[in-house]
Parts: sequence; C-alpha cells; structure tokens
Amino acid sequence: MLALRAFASSWYNRVFICVNDRGTVSKVSFYRVEVDRAGQRVDNFLIGYWKRVPKSRVYRVLRKGEVRVNGKRVKPEYRLQADDEIRIPPVRVSEKPVNTAVPGQQLRHQLDKAILYEDDWLVAINKPHGLAVHGGSGIALGLIESYRVIRPELKFVELVHRLDRDTSGVVLIAKKRSALKTLQDAFRQKHEVRKTYWCLVHGTWPDDLDRVEAPLRKNEANGGERIVTVAPDGKPSLTRFRVLKHYDKATWVEAQPVTGRTHQIRVHTQYAGHPILGDTKYQTPRAEALCRSLGLGRLFLHAAQIRVPHPDSGEPLTVQAPLDPALTRLLTDLSRQDTSR
Repeated sequence: MLALRAFASSWYNRVFICVNDRGTVSKVSFYRVEVDRAGQRVDNFLIGYWKRVPKSRVYRVLRKGEVRVNGKRVKPEYRLQADDEIRIPPVRVSEKPVNTAVPGQQLRHQLDKAILYEDDWLVAINKPHGLAVHGGSGIALGLIESYRVIRPELKFVELVHRLDRDTSGVVLIAKKRSALKTLQDAFRQKHEVRKTYWCLVHGTWPDDLDRVEAPLRKNEANGGERIVTVAPDGKPSLTRFRVLKHYDKATWVEAQPVTGRTHQIRVHTQYAGHPILGDTKYQTPRAEALCRSLGLGRLFLHAAQIRVPHPDSGEPLTVQAPLDPALTRLLTDLSRQDTSR
C-alpha cells in the first residue's frame, strides 16, 4: 500500500514522495537547487532534507553513488550550485525521530561559557576537545545540534567550517543564510581568511623550518577510517610554521594552513619528523611514550585564532580562543622541568 506524503518547508521546493507501509520512500525524486542554497555541502543538504533518516545512512547513500548531481556522482563535501539538479534515491524513513538526544546541563553551561564573540550575523565558540562539530557516524550529538537546542529562538543556525573532534578552538556558526554564504565563499577563495593553530610536537622543531609543502592524499582504511598520507599524486598542500617555545623533548609550534586539506597540520608535522603529541593516528611510538610520561591523554592541537571578513561590513574580524586550562598547565609544567634541569 502506498501513501502520498508531502515533505516541504521554507527550505525546499515542495516535493511529493510515495512512501509504502514499511516507511520506505519508493520513488526517485529530483530537486532543483535554489540560488540561496548555492554553496551548501550536499551532505548537509541531504541531512536537512531527510530529517528522519540517520546520518550514517545519508553518508552511505553518498558513498554508493545513489545521489547524483547533474547526473554525476558527488562526494559529501561537494558544494551545490544554483540550478544543480539533485537525484534523490528511495530511502528508509524512520517512523520515530532519529535523534532525540539533548545536551545535558554540563554541556549547556560549557558551551555558554565558550562563546568568544556574537552579533546578529554569527557566533564564535571555543569548541571543547572531544566534542564533534556535528552528529553522525555513531555520534548522537555534536556542537551544532547542541547549539540549536540551546538557542531555539534562532531560526537559522549552521556551521561555517569544521574542526576535527579531537581539536579544540574557534568554530564559527552563521545565524543567517546570507552570512553563511558570504563566509563560506571567503573560505573557499582564501579571501582575507587566516587560521592560526597551536600544537605541541615531539622533539626539537628547527627554528628555520618555517613551511612544509607536501601533497596530501586521503585514503580509507578498514572500517572506513580516514588516513591521510603524503603522496606525489595528492592535492597540493602548504602549511607555515613558527616556533613559539622549545622544551626538552617537545616544541610548542604555531601553524597556519594556507590550504585546507583534511588532517593537514597533523600530517605535515608527522612528515617533518615531529608529530603532534597525543595524535593517536599519526604519532610515533616515541611520541606516544612521551605523552604517557606527561600524562597527556588528548591531541595537543588548538585552533587559537581566526580572521575573516565580517559578513555584513566586510571589515576584518579576528577572534581568539584561549587554550584549555589542562593544556596551559602542561606547558607550565614543561617550563618548570626545563628550569629545574
């Protein structure tokens, strides 16, 4: 038995989809991208479009090539263009809400304290280590979902960019679609955008090593885990470095990625022979041993500052995020150990 259900909102053109009694959308549908949605990632579009479909299913459909844009397969990070035609395949629709998780009082309080800057256009948050920027792939609740619950009065809330779950620091959230489009355009064009990270790396980073330029290629290991390697056929990648302080067995380094590849800073520091401490994916056994001796149980990578053109005025906006107190204490302890020697 088929029932005709209408999925519609102010976000989308009205699309009617046939759904059978098992909750499966039974027909392919097509969506024409509107001008104000140009620049949005296709995965984010589908997550919003399929509100009752698990995010893991969204990414699986994309990986299998069931979603087509203008007749072609696309990756999750593909940016939609005005008048793109999206082929949307049949999917299993949950009869109950997919994700009813809500942030607890501790996370609410933590995020409220983490606000670094806010106006009518955007908000900057000092994302805690261990919190994903969005849910999916087994993660029920991320930064963006939590913020939407905390600020229900905001009609539009979207991530401008991303940070790895294990990386702390500045994340920008747009409060208007026009702000999102303007900022994402600036990020893509590298127009007046500068990101500055702090990391603690293993060993003595040479003072004259101020740049690492090595092409990066994404690989998928067993289980779908992403591993990035330096490879001749990889994408051109450049990171600038500056030594902030030398310690006995580690160096505090500032990194500015010129390109924006996945895990770029982490792989470039590894390639230079000085992996970031606490990086369980890329660090060496010696770096791991140093982490244990220091009691460091997380990745020491922090998005310390971001500079972007303000989406309204176009004037440079600089936002800084202080280090987590635990990382500050670690640097203090390292300084004391050096002094006592």
